[in-house]
Amino acid sequence: MQERFKQQHVEAWQRDGGVLIPEFFTPEEVAAVVADFEVVFAGAVGADGPMVRTREGEIGSFNSAQFKTFEAVPFNCSPALNLIGVHPALMAFARAALQTDDLHLYQCQAWAKFTGVADYEQPFHCDYANHTLVAPSEDASGNAVTVMAYFTDVSEAHGPMHYVAKPDSDRIAGPEATLGDPRAQARLHERLAPYARSTAAPAGSIFPYGIDLFHRGTNLTAPHGRRFAVTACFKRRGDDTIGYHAWPFHHLKPWARIFDHASPEQLACFGVHPPGHPFWTETTLARAQARYPNWDLRPYQKA
Repeated sequence: MQERFKQQHVEAWQRDGGVLIPEFFTPEEVAAVVADFEVVFAGAVGADGPMVRTREGEIGSFNSAQFKTFEAVPFNCSPALNLIGVHPALMAFARAALQTDDLHLYQCQAWAKFTGVADYEQPFHCDYANHTLVAPSEDASGNAVTVMAYFTDVSEAHGPMHYVAKPDSDRIAGPEATLGDPRAQARLHERLAPYARSTAAPAGSIFPYGIDLFHRGTNLTAPHGRRFAVTACFKRRGDDTIGYHAWPFHHLKPWARIFDHASPEQLACFGVHPPGHPFWTETTLARAQARYPNWDLRPYQKA
């Protein structure tokens, strides 16, 4: 596998809170994921123009329509979309960023946006409020890394995420400012806006960022536009201060789509004990095989 990121990208993530890495995924990987998006979100298309905001002059807000086509893995489609969030190169970046060899994937979703389906404008905010009950660590490697991966070309007309690098936002307000009253938040948005940077990039690009980075969604304005993206969130295994999905809670979803194709390393990111762990006995192996008949358990049996 060719080198997909450099140490300078990791250092930029640590310094700025986020870094754009163009064309991280290969054209073949992008095409396979796009084909799956078209299966999962079949029938959804963009309109001639963006949805009009409900209130003139509104800076943006969160609304349920923005997340209408926002779904967590696994999906009834090929392994391409189901496993892209645990691509070995993504895990390699997360290990480098979090300075650990022991990762846990605690959130992974596919997000399809279409012109006119919703008003996607949001105010600047940080993600930590729904990733931890406390506060983000001052040590970036002690938090988490979220990867926003684009699988369609994203221009300014296709709703790129905008963000403010931490050296700029730190001069204006700390991440705790997002928990203030709405009027204060509106004033904060106005102060951050002049420092906004765009993540517009070609298909296959990724933008890893931290839970304490100020960022926001922007609207799709391209006629019949679409934006296909995957978010994957990694933390250090065992860090119970950070979380989102409890994967077993979603046991009715088609997990065989992942277990039948994932490597032991990828499954370990979901919380499955690796080969050689004391959990694996003749009984637990038999039970796992009964639950997932096509899961290749040979590495676990051998260990």
